[in-house]
Amino acid sequence: MNTFEQYAPFVQDYIYRNGWQSLRGIQVAAAEVIFNTDENLLLTASTASGKTEAAFFPIITQFFRDPPSSVGCIYIGPLKALINDQFSRLTDLCYEADIPVWHWHGDVAQSHKEKLMKHPSGILQITPESLEALLLHKHAANPRLFHDLRYIVIDEVHSLLRGDRGGQTLCLIERLSRLAGVNPRRIGLSATVGDPEGTGAFLSLGTGRQTLIPKIKAQGAKWRLSMEHFYVKDVQAAEGREVTDYLPALAEKTDDAPANADPGIGYIYEHTRGKKCLVFVNSREECEAVTTTLRRYCERQHQPDRFLIHHGNLSASYRETAEGVMKDESQCMTTVTTSTLELGIDIGRLERAFQIDAPWTVSSFLQRMGRTGRREAPAEMWFVIREDEPEVRAMMPTTIPWKLLQGIALVQLYLEERWVEPPRLNRLPFSLLYHQTMSTLSSCGELSPRALAERVLSLHYFHRITQEDYKVLLRHLIETDHIQTTEQGGLIVGLAGERVVNSFKFYGVFVESEEYTVRCETQELGTVVSPPPVGEKVAIAGHVWEVLDIDHKRHLVYCKQVKGSVPAYFGECPGDLHTKILERMRLVLSEDWTYPYLMKNAVARLQQARYTASHSGAAEKNLICLGGKMWCLLPWVGTYAFLAFERFLKIKCKQRLGLGSFDSARPYFMQFTMNADEKTFFQVIREEIQKPIDPLELVYPGELPLFDKYDEYLPPELVRKGFALGVLDLDGLRERILSWG
Repeated sequence: MNTFEQYAPFVQDYIYRNGWQSLRGIQVAAAEVIFNTDENLLLTASTASGKTEAAFFPIITQFFRDPPSSVGCIYIGPLKALINDQFSRLTDLCYEADIPVWHWHGDVAQSHKEKLMKHPSGILQITPESLEALLLHKHAANPRLFHDLRYIVIDEVHSLLRGDRGGQTLCLIERLSRLAGVNPRRIGLSATVGDPEGTGAFLSLGTGRQTLIPKIKAQGAKWRLSMEHFYVKDVQAAEGREVTDYLPALAEKTDDAPANADPGIGYIYEHTRGKKCLVFVNSREECEAVTTTLRRYCERQHQPDRFLIHHGNLSASYRETAEGVMKDESQCMTTVTTSTLELGIDIGRLERAFQIDAPWTVSSFLQRMGRTGRREAPAEMWFVIREDEPEVRAMMPTTIPWKLLQGIALVQLYLEERWVEPPRLNRLPFSLLYHQTMSTLSSCGELSPRALAERVLSLHYFHRITQEDYKVLLRHLIETDHIQTTEQGGLIVGLAGERVVNSFKFYGVFVESEEYTVRCETQELGTVVSPPPVGEKVAIAGHVWEVLDIDHKRHLVYCKQVKGSVPAYFGECPGDLHTKILERMRLVLSEDWTYPYLMKNAVARLQQARYTASHSGAAEKNLICLGGKMWCLLPWVGTYAFLAFERFLKIKCKQRLGLGSFDSARPYFMQFTMNADEKTFFQVIREEIQKPIDPLELVYPGELPLFDKYDEYLPPELVRKGFALGVLDLDGLRERILSWG
């Protein structure tokens, strides 16, 4: 019996109605695993390849023939928009078979949720945060809701593998399975998995099953790709006038319009005209700024607004309006967005996507490219790389177009090797440990210390957490009244803990954007999000400031004004560049190859950068003298090894080398003064790296590196340990230094 014949009649009718001539390879492979084995499944295939149907056709066929007596399948999606989109698709598919489809997140009506509670059945679509809330507030009802749970489908599984949110999802699945007394099969879906075997092992943790990963032969796909480079001229600062005074009549002229503030935005404005497009940016702040500028272009040219905005901080009505308009084939609107439209939501036929500057990962590039190219059209992305024009007397490293190199490296790594970043599964997730401890205690009520430890530490994601570390955490939480001891010696949530747990923000483990007020003595300078640690620098009010102290409770940052540049602080944005990308960037500088997707300005800028690198030695040498005692180090390592390198030099080598005036542009280069010569530098760092080094030695004295959401509630020693052993890449640093001979 072939796959089509195995499907339920209503599934076959759905295939006929949609005019499918044949099943895709991924649908055949998924059916073989789901129908014929009891193993877990990881489906990896390109965007719009039919992964959702591949997973659900066999599942709903089984439900049609043997209906579950509770919720039979949970679909976990990373975004509300994705769940809303899939809800409509699955509801249509399951309607004839009378298989209920439910969705559950913060924007869903309470009446819909109450119906599910009364009649648990079919398929539940939910975000990790809403599943946390369900376990927390409906603890006693979970066995009734899920006692016949057979499948858990995790969509866009790659997006959950680089931080606490993926760990939370895995913990929730384990907790729910224990409560309901079930062991559902797990199915992961993704278009961009860098290490399928590692992801499959992660997916199977605690199930006693293996994960089968069908090898799907990828169909050849055409790309339309371009990358252009623009200098940004800060005319507002220079002339004291509004930027809108300089908007050109025709945006094509922006690259040679001397007074224009941001020709890259003018380029986007002109080339989205009459088309349906997405414009991807790398932060919410930039999303707002770009949208505002594009709308000003419309005003200046007396044209109707044709730009929408979509990011996680917007209300549901704004997001859903943008999604609805983009699905409307009759409207040629452009949406400026962050990663919220990066994932699998279907927003109709897009003609092209723009990417402002380079994304941080190959995975993001592929996901964003995959938003286009549906309905048989080729995928199309235009990179718009922007940077400040270097000053005439700028030193060598600041004249290199790092964003341009990064964009080229991302594209080339995939074209040449089909390489995508592997998941980061070796962290020490102390912040998540606090969260799951408080969630477990709040939902279960009083537990003995032993019972609490058994429930939490047995969750497979916490395999690197020792019992001693957990004792340290519990003692601290008792001392700070997050947990209280009862007369019987049990543990309950304390008063301080209740304030945390009872907030709706508790359901999520990702960090919300909280602003800190920056002060210099009595003067208030402005606000920043995610301030860097003491000793680092921050740019605000047109100057550079060194952080002297941080009051996390009152959200205050105390600074003093200094000279120098500001490194891109990795805690502020997802600037997690892999070492392989940096190495490919170096090759871009040294190889003699013109990439066919580079436009005129980008070609000229790359030629200039290669000329500079060739004459300065930057393409071959790692340490370059910039004149006098000023040196530049180009380590070509990823973000976390780069962070370790900075600290290694400052803490272990500073005195022997006579280092001073240290600046970084993470993770591209370090610039510093040094009394030693080149030979001595390499001799000293080789000698120091071969000595035994405890990663905790690379944490600055008095530093408390609060990065994850609940770090502020942890004992300081665990915060430092989590950062030193789970973030700083000492092994990557050691490997790079020893490779220099």
